[in-house]
Amino acid sequence: MRLSELFTKTTKEIPADESALNARLLIQAGFVNKVMAGVYDYLPLGLRVLNKVANIIREEMNAIGGQEIFMTTLQDPATWRAANRWDDQVVDNWFKSELKSGGEVGLANTHEEPLAKLLTRHIHSYRDLPKYIYQIQTKFRNELRAKSGLMRAREFLMKDLYSFSRTEAEFQEFYEMCARAYLKIFDRVGLGKNTYRTFASGGSFSKFSDEFQTLSASGEDLIYLDEKKGLAVNKEVYTEEVLKELGLEKANLVEKKAIEVGNIFLLGTKFPEALGLRFRDQAGRAQPVIMGSYGIGLGRLIGTIVETSNDERGIIWPAAIAPFQVHLVSLTKSKSPIAAADKIYQALTEIGLEVLYDDREEKTPGEKFADADLMGMPYRAVVSEKTGDKIELKLRSENNTELLTRQALIARLK
Repeated sequence: MRLSELFTKTTKEIPADESALNARLLIQAGFVNKVMAGVYDYLPLGLRVLNKVANIIREEMNAIGGQEIFMTTLQDPATWRAANRWDDQVVDNWFKSELKSGGEVGLANTHEEPLAKLLTRHIHSYRDLPKYIYQIQTKFRNELRAKSGLMRAREFLMKDLYSFSRTEAEFQEFYEMCARAYLKIFDRVGLGKNTYRTFASGGSFSKFSDEFQTLSASGEDLIYLDEKKGLAVNKEVYTEEVLKELGLEKANLVEKKAIEVGNIFLLGTKFPEALGLRFRDQAGRAQPVIMGSYGIGLGRLIGTIVETSNDERGIIWPAAIAPFQVHLVSLTKSKSPIAAADKIYQALTEIGLEVLYDDREEKTPGEKFADADLMGMPYRAVVSEKTGDKIELKLRSENNTELLTRQALIARLK
């Protein structure tokens, strides 16, 4: 992609009401556009990041037996009334509307009820279980205060997986498998070193749930972390009794701020029983299905990455999710049909690298370097008269540069 043709522009201006660092940087770098509080457009650069995050999540969910579907956003109130979650006094973040033909409709904030209802048509016998169904789909939540940029939005993309099991043991086996898959996801997107499985409240469903918390000074949660064991406890369940049950020593715990980037929890039989989802066991007896829920907000994940991977100049993208791997900067004034920078651009793309080529003639070297730092691609390669027949290569995360021949550059990046 040539930067002169890319549909985006960097800017020094940010919305006056935007205090979150992740939103400020993503807006300034031209990755997203703020429509209103908690609502963002993904521009080409941002969409490339979003798609790469989605593909990593999809690969890890498929690897543990997940099957992807895509469910409707519009929701039938009757389905939700069956589990007593249509009432605004029970679920306070609904977006609701009225149909012109009469009656109400909701915009889905999650999908436990509609999926349980769908599976009543597909699960009848013990032979039909277990099932692990997920989607990557837009959710709507009428947050009272949408804040923290992409980390607390009113419209957002979410991976929600639901497990359906015959027994508690079968459920627990998948639950632990999914926990390991989550840690792999966070490692692959560059958060692995600072993300911890964290015991939290299970609400009305179970004694505990598991959150995955990434350490960050901008985090809204307080956790108590055992760094040696790699486990943490959310402040909401931080009691002597809980620590004893989990085998954690208070003296070994340190208090940290963190951002929740994922959660997994037991739903039990509440939704299956409410929607009539049962199966016949080997003796022919009707049994309730045991259900689990596993969520990751993609925008929240991207926002967390930006919050934890930046410097005073801009974003520093982990290589696996960067929109482009190389930011090629041309400082040459050559007007020849095939300039030196064009040759490098062609050579790098031919070996399969994703290259953002800053070929803009109207920009100064300082402006080009500032944009490269702000956008945060893993590598910056500079072609100029000053470097002659060599190319200056720099890692975004480091300050030192090196001069390489074209052959050495290709070998290094390949």
